[in-house]
Formats: sequence, C-alpha cells, structure tokens
Amino acid sequence: MTAEELCKVIVKGMEDKKASDIVMMDLRDIFSTMTDFFVICSATSDTQVDGISNAIEEEVYKTNKEKPWMSEGKSTSQWVLLDYVNVVVHIFLKDKREFYQLEELWGDAKITKINPQ
Repeated sequence: MTAEELCKVIVKGMEDKKASDIVMMDLRDIFSTMTDFFVICSATSDTQVDGISNAIEEEVYKTNKEKPWMSEGKSTSQWVLLDYVNVVVHIFLKDKREFYQLEELWGDAKITKINPQ
C-alpha cells in the first residue's frame, strides 16, 4: 500500500468518527523530513480523540494488516500521534491544535483540506 493509499484509509477512519478540520500534508518535497505525510484532524472531546484513534487503527489493520509503529498520547487523549512510518497521524483536541499549529510549522508542505466547510 502506498503512502497516499494509507492516507485515504486513515481519513476514512477519521470521517467515520466525525473528526473535523481534516488536512493531509504532503511533506515529500521538503528536505530532511522524517515522513512523507501528516494527516491531522480535530476532535471536540477526549472521548472523541480516543474514538478517532481507535477507528483509524481498526481501519488500517482491516485494510492493510498494519499496526502503528509507534503511538503516543493515548493516556491523556489531548494529542494522539499514530506513526505508520510513511504517514504520521495527529489527532488533536481543538485548543491543542490551535496551540501547536503544525500546519504553520510545516508551511512549505502541500496541504489538502478534506471536505472543507
């Protein structure tokens, strides 16, 4: 499965749990990045953060028999990171996403908004 295909599976898991402000950031043309893509979304509660991360893991495993190489943040459910090596997923509570501003930090990335409102 290519990184682009994996991104689509991840987005499906996000959408299944009503994640908001989903963006896909293509980092492949940026020198010395550690991954090809970021997929970022927001949630309104820690419960929704958990639900989204679980849905992504289930969808990726069902489609590709792959588990994240690493995950972080599940104990606090404010910012969960799922690392699939070529694709890194960030699930934020809205205020945490505004604070860390990953889209601005990686401003050279090609950003695709998924189902923009």
